[in-house]
Amino acid sequence: MNADAVKMLQGRYCNSLTDYSRFVTREVAIGDVPMGGNNPIRIQSMTTTDTMDTIGTVEQTIRMVDAGCEYVRITAPSIKEANNLAEIKKQLRQRGYNVPLVADIHFTPNAAEVAARIVEKVRVNPGNYADKKKFDQIEYTDLEYQGELDRIFQKFTPLVNICKEYGTAMRIGTNHGSLSDRIMSRYGDTPQGMVESAMEFIRMCETLGYYSLVVSMKSSNPQVMVQAYRLLVQTMVAEGMNYPLHLGVTEAGDGEDGRIKSAVGIGTLLEDGLGDTVRVSLTEEPEAEAPVAIALVKRYTERSQKSKVESQKPAQDLELQTSNLKYSPYEYKKRDTYEANAFIGGHMVPRVVVDLSQANLKDPAVMNDAGYLYSALLDKYNMAEQSVDFVYLGDSLPSFTLPGNLKQLYHYPTWQKLVNKTLCHPVFALDEYIQAGTDRTSALNLVRIKNADLESEAFGLIPLDRSLVFVLETDELHGMADQRAFFLKLQEMELDVPVIVKRGYSFDTEDLELNTQDLQLFAGTDLGALLVDGFGDGIWIDAPQVPTCVITSTAFGILQATRSRISKTEYISCPSCGRTLFDLMITTQMIRSRTSHLKGLKIGIMGCIVNGPGEMADADYGYVGSGTDKVTLYRGQQAVKKNISSANALDELIGIIKGDGNWIEPAE
Repeated sequence: MNADAVKMLQGRYCNSLTDYSRFVTREVAIGDVPMGGNNPIRIQSMTTTDTMDTIGTVEQTIRMVDAGCEYVRITAPSIKEANNLAEIKKQLRQRGYNVPLVADIHFTPNAAEVAARIVEKVRVNPGNYADKKKFDQIEYTDLEYQGELDRIFQKFTPLVNICKEYGTAMRIGTNHGSLSDRIMSRYGDTPQGMVESAMEFIRMCETLGYYSLVVSMKSSNPQVMVQAYRLLVQTMVAEGMNYPLHLGVTEAGDGEDGRIKSAVGIGTLLEDGLGDTVRVSLTEEPEAEAPVAIALVKRYTERSQKSKVESQKPAQDLELQTSNLKYSPYEYKKRDTYEANAFIGGHMVPRVVVDLSQANLKDPAVMNDAGYLYSALLDKYNMAEQSVDFVYLGDSLPSFTLPGNLKQLYHYPTWQKLVNKTLCHPVFALDEYIQAGTDRTSALNLVRIKNADLESEAFGLIPLDRSLVFVLETDELHGMADQRAFFLKLQEMELDVPVIVKRGYSFDTEDLELNTQDLQLFAGTDLGALLVDGFGDGIWIDAPQVPTCVITSTAFGILQATRSRISKTEYISCPSCGRTLFDLMITTQMIRSRTSHLKGLKIGIMGCIVNGPGEMADADYGYVGSGTDKVTLYRGQQAVKKNISSANALDELIGIIKGDGNWIEPAE
């Protein structure tokens, strides 16, 4: 690793890698609901109504507040909408709702200057507030680059002065896909470019003596988003800043995908103690977003309270971070492991384990939940796109033949008794594995282990060979950090053993829908955070109160969201707002219904050009509203068909995919 990377690694981006501790930021007043400092992590969302529809916007805002929103953002694409924010605010106050309002600004400094006199906060995007985005590649000399900054400073200064005069807060909201040509030309489409885009505007604010700032680093790719926020904090700390953070994964999508992708990005940073306000961007009604955000944040409210009483572990802060230069929180690098039995570890994609030890093993249809579709008529299995790699059977023995490529895991004493051990492998406790006379002839030997075992005498007696795989478990309050410490310790010990990360969950309610969502959020956070950092050769989710099919889908969803293993089409779908030019929920489902079989393809579905080609930073194809009943289709970030009828747009999109050779016919 080069000297700059080492220096960066030694910078602080969180209080501790091994214990939960919230990173304390500057308090910023936003109406009567302050953010940052020792205040709770705040919840917010954004209206989807036309801002000129005063009654509709007021009614929707009330529903959002009743659902738990503490801030409500409303788009102001022009002066007309910015002025109407005053009427919206007036009617809300008349009905007893004093929620702080946030004006969302893109491209229009004059609208921002109007809105800043009315609402409690304005959001500006440094990529398009006073900068240019024409997809031009320009080489800037240092003098030319500074000249552009001087020009932006002149256009930005009036807004800052208005905010100072009216006590209005501001969010500097960088988006991965809407970086300016100037930033792209110097830094590229990178987390560093995102950070510098925001820092330029922050430095301008400080030059003008204005500090009521909130900062965000949003991306539809959770991996990029996490790296950017961490790098932002490291950069701010180096410059003596600690502005509060607005967390969000932009264009997360809907349903399971939207929740898991949001959890991977937002949850990973909350685990690090970062984040002062959260917005979950779902392609659903905005009042559906707050409960998801609340569920994510609640874990840390409870954890913070318990940590003060229960956590007696000494803070290791940066000890592991600085002692092991193979790990950097600012860039993705998969942990180096050996390839066990040519199946797990090494360059293999992470494997999925599900527990069928309590299932009905007399009916082969039980395998449907694990992604192996059983046909009773043909007495055979067909693999789905999301077919698990291992099933844990414990001490149970199936009475039917399992799929021919599915590996089975048994408790070691039961495995010993098997007559036919083909595709069957033992799971050991640590003491079982090191006992003399233990049968270790299996091609894969899985050993259950916890972080504390690394310090035990027994661990030093483990026979190390390339059949060994660890199953890492934890019951710690801050389990993700406990497991992260295990991986860092393995690297320090130069042990390249593949590791399956196992997490167990139990819930206090019998509400299946609620348990399903919580599993998606909690596992998305705990396992996704490790995968984003390159840790884990497999995942194992244990949740007895949730159906196996949900566990299977959640596991593959986490791998997809972390870009660790692709098993389905990915939809980069914006959450809608007052700028949206068609019904995003209906359109997204329509596109999904005809393209969901295109494994690995990324399709962006955007309501308008603001959330258009830029926001689809890594989409393969894009479907973007460009006018009433008009759609523009993109290949990557290049428009290939402009302003076509929405009635024909999906057929036209499929035609482009076919013409590129990326179409396959759906299975019967």
